[in-house]
Amino acid sequence: MSFDEEWSQARSESVAMRLNSVPTDPGGGGGGPSDYKVTSADLKAIGNEAQELFHWFERDAFHAGAQTDTASTSLDGDGFRTGSAMWTMWDTWRGQAETLLSACAHIHNHLEDTVISHTNHEEVLVTNFSMSTIDKHFK
Repeated sequence: MSFDEEWSQARSESVAMRLNSVPTDPGGGGGGPSDYKVTSADLKAIGNEAQELFHWFERDAFHAGAQTDTASTSLDGDGFRTGSAMWTMWDTWRGQAETLLSACAHIHNHLEDTVISHTNHEEVLVTNFSMSTIDKHFK
């Protein structure tokens, strides 16, 4: 079985286990999906954590790059294959770190936009509701 097939099977089993653990009786008080509530404050807090992780990781993830380049070049120059392996490892790390940074920025931006959109939507609903009840004051 290939890795992709095995990974797909593991994911489907994981989802099935999670879905099977949710109570089917929505009134049962078992913490099912109907009990889930997220506020704008929750979304802001998660977005801020993602932004904090972004800044922390951006500062600390790449400090070894120059030293790795120097070491791998020196090892290559001395005829050791470890130098090119070290460079490959660094290149892989850099790519993964950049992906994580991108994901953190995306999470922060998306949640910030969600909070703003939700606030704007609430304002529209309040305005529409106020306008729908204005007629009762003129009768």
